[in-house]
Amino acid sequence: MKRTYLIAAGIILLAVALWIGISANTRRDSWTESETTTLRSLWIGSLPPLPPDPSNAYAEDSAAAVFGQRLFFDTRFSSNGAVSCATCHIPGLMFTDGLPLAHGVGTTSRKTMTIVGTAYSPWMFWDGRKDSQWAQALAPMESAVEHGGTRTQYAHLIDEFYRTDYEAIFGELPDFSDQTRFPSVAGPVDDEAARAAWEAMSPEDRDTVTRLYANMGKAIAAYERLIMPGPSRFDKYVEGLLNDDQQAMQDALTKDEVAGLRLFIGQAQCIKCHNGPLFTNNDFHNTGVPAAKGLPVDDGRASGVQKALADEFNCLSQWSDAGGNDCAELRFVTSEGEQLLGAFKPPTLRNVAETGPYMHAGQFATLEEVILHYNTAAVGPVGHTELEPLHLNPTQREQLEALLRALSGPLLLPPELLQAPR
Repeated sequence: MKRTYLIAAGIILLAVALWIGISANTRRDSWTESETTTLRSLWIGSLPPLPPDPSNAYAEDSAAAVFGQRLFFDTRFSSNGAVSCATCHIPGLMFTDGLPLAHGVGTTSRKTMTIVGTAYSPWMFWDGRKDSQWAQALAPMESAVEHGGTRTQYAHLIDEFYRTDYEAIFGELPDFSDQTRFPSVAGPVDDEAARAAWEAMSPEDRDTVTRLYANMGKAIAAYERLIMPGPSRFDKYVEGLLNDDQQAMQDALTKDEVAGLRLFIGQAQCIKCHNGPLFTNNDFHNTGVPAAKGLPVDDGRASGVQKALADEFNCLSQWSDAGGNDCAELRFVTSEGEQLLGAFKPPTLRNVAETGPYMHAGQFATLEEVILHYNTAAVGPVGHTELEPLHLNPTQREQLEALLRALSGPLLLPPELLQAPR
């Protein structure tokens, strides 16, 4: 009998020990109802359908998208025949280039922003100086340090290599063979000879070329509209949370990554600017980023909004397809105020680990440097910073970085869209 009791007691002790061991190693992540609502708002499954672009009648045209894809990868559309959109927006680098400052035929004063998911954004570039994807696509084409080309150069290229493609989408292409009417190099650019040649053209011929040029941008935008992010481990975690599946949650994120997530929506205050399924509010904020070495102080949105309002290709322009009741973002934009000085658009944080260096001129090489900047809230060179010190300890900073790395995921488009069409 005594032996039986001893065996029974041993079994009970073993069971208790096993239970304690299992309990100690089992993680159960608990979130409040409010926190769960916040996490759902960041989940890629909460991404709404693509908003229409009333300024681009060809935004949903599949033929225009294929044509735009061809233009995107074609290096002939540059002054040296070596630069395409894909030179700076490299598919394998999440449509960025890995450089502090974009480099085309020359070097710019800003870092290349990703175009992934930008169909959801009302403003393009770090300063929001363009209000549509198609208007944005045109800016580098005439920039002396990016593509470096001119409108008539592009018109002649379309005429020679893409006449059939163009006419199938936009209608009959004019005859550009008369070099007197349509010089080989002419456009409203900084180059004096090219500008003089442009100004010597008749207003009607300038409009003919500009219409073609605008249509190029609209085709490129139809392609870029297809470039979307796919789910990350973070999204799998939230999906597990919404389904009350603790195992899926634990498989998706580590304990440190979850701690980083709590910081992201809490003490670190990242969510103030990096919110929504694309982790950006598409607004403009001064975060005290230091000036880039060798570059003048950048006033950001303060001048960017004025450029958007004056832009030849904005939503209210003659080249836009928008109606009278469209263009609300432009018509009601905040165009003045101290808060615009030194303010820049928060980029999406999806795939942020693959899109360094960071900030509008690549001032920080690593995510660690970025987090340290936000932690100390240094005063910037212009305007009033919105930051306050976070007082995160080293472990917390590492946890926050771990969470940011968990936002990486594949692009949500087939491989054939990541290269020039065959």
